[in-house]
Amino acid sequence: MRPLALALALGGGLVGGADAATNAEIAALLDKLNARVERLEQDNARLQRELAASRAQPLADGSAALVQRVQALEQQQAQLNNSLEAETISENEPALSARLKAVETQTASLTAPVAKLKALDGIKGGLSLSMVAQRSLGTAQNDKQLGYRADATVGLPLAPIGDVEQSLFAQVRLGQGGALNGLSSFSNPNATAFQLGGGLRADDSVALLAQAWYQADIALPWGGFKPQSKQKLEITVGKMDPFVFFDQNTVAGDESRQFLNSAFVHNPLLDVGGDIGVDANGFTPGLRVSLLDTSDKLESWRLSLGVFGAGEKGASYQRSLGAPLVLLQAETTRRMMGGLAGNYRVYAWSNGQGAHFDPAQTAPQRHLGWGVSVDQRVGDGVTLFGRYGHQTQGSVAFDRALTLGAEANGSYWSRGGDSLGLALGWLHTSDAYRDSQSASVAHAGSERVAELYYRWRVGKQFELSPSVQWISRPGGDADARSAHVVGLRSQFTF
Repeated sequence: MRPLALALALGGGLVGGADAATNAEIAALLDKLNARVERLEQDNARLQRELAASRAQPLADGSAALVQRVQALEQQQAQLNNSLEAETISENEPALSARLKAVETQTASLTAPVAKLKALDGIKGGLSLSMVAQRSLGTAQNDKQLGYRADATVGLPLAPIGDVEQSLFAQVRLGQGGALNGLSSFSNPNATAFQLGGGLRADDSVALLAQAWYQADIALPWGGFKPQSKQKLEITVGKMDPFVFFDQNTVAGDESRQFLNSAFVHNPLLDVGGDIGVDANGFTPGLRVSLLDTSDKLESWRLSLGVFGAGEKGASYQRSLGAPLVLLQAETTRRMMGGLAGNYRVYAWSNGQGAHFDPAQTAPQRHLGWGVSVDQRVGDGVTLFGRYGHQTQGSVAFDRALTLGAEANGSYWSRGGDSLGLALGWLHTSDAYRDSQSASVAHAGSERVAELYYRWRVGKQFELSPSVQWISRPGGDADARSAHVVGLRSQFTF
């Protein structure tokens, strides 16, 4: 209440009272009241100033602390920058700088090994060791033999030239132990037997550069967009095994894991019949050109032409370009029987250095022939195969050959890594050969071969394969005793 209002109120009350106060007393009272009001107003102003000061003080202190923290961070940042610019590491380094420099040092030390690993990217290699023990029963001289063969392979990719992919392949082979000596059959019961000749003793084991060839893969059409290319031209040149590229078969083409008898590994007319024309170790220089079409991803086709050195001199780099072996093959992959894959190959050959079946006839002949190789899956774990060869020109011991068989996967008896194989073969003697031999050969007609094997997968890299072979009328001789060959093969693969 303001002093004037209070005075009026008090004045009204005093005037209306019976014992009215004097004017002097009223004035004194008013002075006291005014003094008290002024003091209250002064105290209120002072309290407001103190309150404002108390509210502003924490903000000022916080601002100073924030400024100090920012300055400290800037100082640390400057120290870190100076440390990172220096190449050396000292004990006074900031922890972050020391760790960054340590990581950089380790990364730099790994640069060279990583570069080497990139250079080795795409290299493929392998090592295998096959050992075979066999014994023949029923012949006039029961024979037994133990042998081994080791192969080391490496594939090296080369830097591409435009859209042309390049690669090198090399194979080294060594081994000891020959075939069974007491058999006179056309077929060889141990196709893995490998022992270098040339005057070496039987206990000498020398490594041989078996294959060494270069291959270029050219995407077609030339100059097109490679990722969308569906055709490819392959050119291979060097020392090679022609059977790597011709007369292949999925279940009858690897003597180290499948059938051991040579009659079931390749077409007998080309292999033991001699028309493949390779050297004594099974290799020859040559050139192969192949066109592959994969427009249909499930069903492809390929056409291949091979020209190889043939005969004793042609395969040994003496007259390799004269009268070579020429092979032409057409092949396709088909999906039959509910989508199961099958491979079908038909081929023809011309060997300008063919040998006469009579060793006394040393003049080379031109041999002509054709053949078929088929393998077709008929179930989840069963694959059938068949080969047929027909000689149309040349003096050979047998001019027709038919082999049939099957391989079953062990998944049917809860052994998915195992396989069971059975094959039968007929090697029909030629008219000229029968006419030149005894009467027993003239009436024999053919050599008959059968083989049964079981491949037991002991471990991921180790397999054992016991086998039994039966050879009837060996060499086409009806009077010759049938031979039974039992064997055990071990295979190590790395």
